[in-house]
Amino acid sequence: MKRRLFASLAALTLGAAAGLASLPAAAQAKTLKLVAHADVKILDPTFTTAYITRNFGYMVYDMPFGLDAKGKPQPQMVDKYSMSKDGRLWTFTLRPGLKFSDGSPVTAADAVASLQRWTARDSIGRAMTAISAPEWKAVDASTFTLTLKEPFGLVLEGLSKPSGFPPVIMPERLAKQPTTAPIGEVLGSGPFVFKRDEWVPGNKVVFVRNPHYAPRSDAASNLAGSKKPAFDRVEWLYLPDANSAISALQKGEVDLIEQLPPDYITPLRADANVKVQASGAWQGWMVMNQLHLPFNNPKVRQAVAKAVNQERFMAAMGYPRDMRLTSCVALFLCGGPNETTAGAEAYRAADVAAAKKMLAESGYKGEKAVLLVPSDVTYLNAEGLMAAQTLKSIGMNVDVQTSDWATIGARRAKRDAPEAGGWSMYVTVAGGFDVDSPISNAYLSAACGNSLPGWPCDQKLDELRTAWLKATEPVRRKELLDAFHARAWEVLPYISVGQYSPAIAARKELKGVDKLAGGLPLVWMLDK
Repeated sequence: MKRRLFASLAALTLGAAAGLASLPAAAQAKTLKLVAHADVKILDPTFTTAYITRNFGYMVYDMPFGLDAKGKPQPQMVDKYSMSKDGRLWTFTLRPGLKFSDGSPVTAADAVASLQRWTARDSIGRAMTAISAPEWKAVDASTFTLTLKEPFGLVLEGLSKPSGFPPVIMPERLAKQPTTAPIGEVLGSGPFVFKRDEWVPGNKVVFVRNPHYAPRSDAASNLAGSKKPAFDRVEWLYLPDANSAISALQKGEVDLIEQLPPDYITPLRADANVKVQASGAWQGWMVMNQLHLPFNNPKVRQAVAKAVNQERFMAAMGYPRDMRLTSCVALFLCGGPNETTAGAEAYRAADVAAAKKMLAESGYKGEKAVLLVPSDVTYLNAEGLMAAQTLKSIGMNVDVQTSDWATIGARRAKRDAPEAGGWSMYVTVAGGFDVDSPISNAYLSAACGNSLPGWPCDQKLDELRTAWLKATEPVRRKELLDAFHARAWEVLPYISVGQYSPAIAARKELKGVDKLAGGLPLVWMLDK
């Protein structure tokens, strides 16, 4: 069966190469081919935090503000803005000439509806709601306001949020659709247009240059400035067989591999035709379903955390020593601006014997833990198998269920009990954008009532997060940050299995690869 699968994938890759060879040279020069890290199944970046859907969103949508290369929010779709002296009224004016890809104008009403949708979904938006009761309002065709009952210090950070739920702007009629299901129609004002007629699920996603895109006049800087692309066409290829992907890169059939399988980092570093580049600080996570047994019990989660050997996890995932840390108990990244180890002392070293005792004292009665393990992403597969080994090592009843990552991405949204088709745990990874603070960390920012798979809820964490957001004195903010971190280690919305740096691999002739930040698909930075 495996031989037939690999043969099929290899034939698919060779077929793609043959089709490329038949194109005119000029057409080839303006086509970028990259191997995406996962298959795209959900096209709505306001519905899921899956990175592949977020990346899809950046291709076709734009945002009010964007983070520049220094991490500072800069106007993007917004032309000018102002804040009242008391910090309660913000006024924004859109740039002239903004259009959606069907040629219709982008209006303030579109922005307001999109930002209302974002406010209801994202961690910063939800925090803004809890603290400041935001009211978005369109004043005229190009101007809209944000009125707050009390000042909120992260308005611009929210409007430029790069991950989690980025505040993408879509037409009002789409933004007002219920958030309980993903939006199927794709209509944005970003640099590319999604070619639905060429979409082959499980194989290829195609984008072409948006003829109605209105770039900024200032130079591109990360997610800020002009996003005018050098390519007329971009193809995302999904090649789950790593050997096929690497072979395609080495033969020049593809230009870039978005996430290089760790086992290939060292060999490709020696290939003169390939550039291998680290892609920021990331963490591996075990996410637990906290609605159902056994992980609705924090003492069970603590027992699992005590058994996690981060060095073994990272080594199993295949990252070389210079791209991984031996241990990191700082949930906001080791080496990050909010690094703290408060409350984590008991978890610095794995202790299986102690973990077994903790599990016995937790009241665990052998309930089955359904662990979802991806089959098509090598490092996630290794992480999942290590998670299974860790759970079994302390005496848990583990049911390992393997499927492709896209299927897991859809299944993890189900709230059903594990025995009714739901799940207990899945593994994932998170980039620095979704880790480094109580409000940007995808799971630590999730207040009670959130829609994140796993559905963590802790009222004390919510109170500490709100206090941290309101605090202005640096000393007090640090005290609250430490208290929040310590509480997080008590209730464990997720378990970190280590910190590492993933890698991008690209053909040497591809320019701008060094400007790709944190794993984001900044296609407008690339040329060849």
